[in-house]
Amino acid sequence: MVTKCAEKAGANSIVERVTKQSELDLTGKTAVRSTSFTDNESVNLPETLAGGMLLAQVEPELEAPAKLLIKEWEAHERPREKLAAFGSASLSEAELLAVLFGTGSGGKDVLTWSRDVLKNAGGLGGLLALSKERLLEIPGIGLARSMQIQAILELTRRYLASSLRSGEGFTRPEMVKDYLAAQLRHQDREVFAILLLDSQHRLLHYCELFYGTINAAPVYPREIIKLVMRHNAAAVILAHNHPSGVAEPSQADQRVTTRIREALSTIDVALLDHFVIGAGETVSFAERGWL
Repeated sequence: MVTKCAEKAGANSIVERVTKQSELDLTGKTAVRSTSFTDNESVNLPETLAGGMLLAQVEPELEAPAKLLIKEWEAHERPREKLAAFGSASLSEAELLAVLFGTGSGGKDVLTWSRDVLKNAGGLGGLLALSKERLLEIPGIGLARSMQIQAILELTRRYLASSLRSGEGFTRPEMVKDYLAAQLRHQDREVFAILLLDSQHRLLHYCELFYGTINAAPVYPREIIKLVMRHNAAAVILAHNHPSGVAEPSQADQRVTTRIREALSTIDVALLDHFVIGAGETVSFAERGWL
């Protein structure tokens, strides 16, 4: 009985303290509350009883996870280490840019920033097609980085051109499309170009012949004939871009192609194809069965 009385007395003491604590106005704004308990009610205390003392439970503040530097990432997640271990084909476009640029911008790590650049430009093709002025408008791209991107595009053009000169490109039609897209897709007006080929279909010369407004470029078959004769070309590929971004050939495109093919036939030169370059697509007349 003595033990029970002692426990009851202890419980009453706890209840009394809880009652007093509940009446404290901690914020200075809340009303004073009164709390009472009966012997038969269970008491759910927001505090922890330790050694006869009531300790308030302070909920720890939630801290934002520390931002890891890219050098603190797992080795297989870092672009450079991934490139060294698995080769360039294993990297995404953003990771390739991250390797190229080395550092990020605006408080972002280089990979996050590279993703933002690609999103802003509409993808890798869009980025490489941007003019120097437009590149400088992208956050984080200054003069040095814009020159890096321009250098990449020029290296791509020269690599593709060298493949076409060796004849290798014509075993892979997609390479011809890539070369012409690299030359024309970034143009903000319509440009009519020609590839002059030898009898082995190796590239002799690339020439941009006619320039027009955003909608059209005047095309003169006699100028094409002069150029073919000057370079002693055996075959020709035509190409032009649509600044609107829509690659679908117009009826005017088809009529011009027919006129040029007929003019070339008089000097026994073959017209192999005519490519129309759009924003994300390239249409081939030969693939459509129009040549």
